[in-house]
Amino acid sequence: MFNRIKEFLKEVKGEIKKITFPTREETISSSVVVVVVVVVVSVFLSLVDLGLTKAVKSVIK
Repeated sequence: MFNRIKEFLKEVKGEIKKITFPTREETISSSVVVVVVVVVVSVFLSLVDLGLTKAVKSVIK
């Protein structure tokens, strides 16, 4: 059992060495894309909400 755990940890260590972390520039550009998409989607949803609210109010009156 301990040999299996030891082998597992050895494999985990080998897999961790294969990880490549993004550069600072990649992280910044990805973050900018996420922020822009969030802003665009939130503006779109706000406009849809406003339109639906006005439509429902006009139907109710």
